[in-house]
Amino acid sequence: MHQYEHFWLDPKFWVAVSFVLFFLLLGKKLWGAISGALDGRAAGIRRQLDEASRLRGEAEQMLKDAEAERAAAAQEAEALLANARAEAERVAAAAMAEAEASAKRRERMALDRIAAAEASAVSDVRNAAAEVAGAAARAVLAETLDAATDAVLVDQSLNDLPKALRAA
Repeated sequence: MHQYEHFWLDPKFWVAVSFVLFFLLLGKKLWGAISGALDGRAAGIRRQLDEASRLRGEAEQMLKDAEAERAAAAQEAEALLANARAEAERVAAAAMAEAEASAKRRERMALDRIAAAEASAVSDVRNAAAEVAGAAARAVLAETLDAATDAVLVDQSLNDLPKALRAA
């Protein structure tokens, strides 16, 4: 190897200096391009994170809205169920009352029919008794009355007539 008197005369020194200068000049441009690309990538990632954060906020809001709607739907369903139960109870009570009223009407109608049949039977018995009594009276009168007794009874009835008219 060859020894140079001064280090700046050594070609290795100049190769090293040119290498350093080359990397300083090229490195500065490369560093700017790399840092620009990295900054752009960081900005893109930041935008994506912001978008993801915004989407997450929207998703959370949608979840809250969906839960609120589900709760409202559950309350509405519970209210409808309660109304349906109340309506069913009301209809059942109305049907029960109508059935009782119908049974009472039928009972009353049956009692009225029984009373009418009873009254008809009593009337038939009275009519039959009156016919029997009339026939018996006719038979007794026919056997016991003669013209003289008949005249005495008619006279007596005519004499009692004014008293009977005043009493009435």
